[in-house]
Amino acid sequence: MKHTDSQDEAIHHPEDDPAYRGLKVNRGVNAPPIVNPYFKPRQRKRYSVDEYVQGILKGNVPLLSRAVTLIESTLPADRRMAQEIIEKCLPYSGNSMRIGITGVPGSGKSTSIDAFGMHLIKQGRKLAVLAIDPTSEVSKGSILGDKTRMEALSREKNAFIRPSPAGDSLGGVARKTRETIILCEAAGFDTIFVETVGVGQSETAVHSMVDFFLLIQLAGTGDELQGIKRGIMEMADGIVINKADGDNVDKAKLAASHYRNALQLFPATESGWEPKVLTYSGYYAIGIKDIFDMIDRYRQFTVDTGYFDLKRQRQAKWWMYETVNETLKNSFYDAAAVKALQAQTEQDILQDHITPFMGAQRLLTAYYAALRNGEGAEKSL
Repeated sequence: MKHTDSQDEAIHHPEDDPAYRGLKVNRGVNAPPIVNPYFKPRQRKRYSVDEYVQGILKGNVPLLSRAVTLIESTLPADRRMAQEIIEKCLPYSGNSMRIGITGVPGSGKSTSIDAFGMHLIKQGRKLAVLAIDPTSEVSKGSILGDKTRMEALSREKNAFIRPSPAGDSLGGVARKTRETIILCEAAGFDTIFVETVGVGQSETAVHSMVDFFLLIQLAGTGDELQGIKRGIMEMADGIVINKADGDNVDKAKLAASHYRNALQLFPATESGWEPKVLTYSGYYAIGIKDIFDMIDRYRQFTVDTGYFDLKRQRQAKWWMYETVNETLKNSFYDAAAVKALQAQTEQDILQDHITPFMGAQRLLTAYYAALRNGEGAEKSL
């Protein structure tokens, strides 16, 4: 029922009556501030290079984490400090077994790493897990949630789990992962896991920084020969079929036989090692010991033949050239001469005034001219 103006005037408000002049109507309380006004943020202590190095060599995990943050930082000052830390830790590295783990999304990589890690921890080993999380092409962000699926391992003091965004690096492996491996080895971790974002991208990068490359597959997911087309199986030193439990045991065994047959199509590996195919269950921790027995046999075999050290030497050389390539690319795109022509060149290509190859030549010519004039700033790694 609607009130007219005359009816509204007839409504009596006691607080407006002269007889109640002493009546005071409170306005209510103001909303409290979201941030505590008395909170004083503490300034984090800045450590020196020697303090970082000494802490890492003593196995100080918080200092190790902060050193990894320096490695991942894009600030020039942080990068210079990170390089000094790496150089001083380098003599103490190289004593671990580096294992790369990849597989299709949903194959149970994180759950398997939790089971693998607990198996090693119970043997008195120290484990570092470098989990590479995919980066969104739209938002450029990463969830970094792999650690939440490693519940048991994340509570162990002898385990270090570090999720990192993949960025735009090759094979979904963070560009700084190799340097992080050096720090983890210097901190006393004797086993390093590098988990990739999954099959679908080139896995060359992770293969070039690990000693053993483990491929996790599932039973009944389609044509097993698809792995051959992508070249993943060519790099695998071992293939394991996950979720071999319950009613899925027979399917897993059948898939394993298919993979063994597929491996027969490949030429002999350079190391002389014949890749093995095993079944296991990461959820129920069944068959984990067999997997690490296989990895131990691989290491002993390659050490005896000399391939273990040869592979690491080749990896060091490969990463030197990868660093050169990336530094040159960053130098090109950061050059002022290139930035000045980039927008107009892109517009000319879109309007079909020039071809993409002519546009590239225009930018390169400007870049080379800037270098000759001394305008190209020397970039730090």
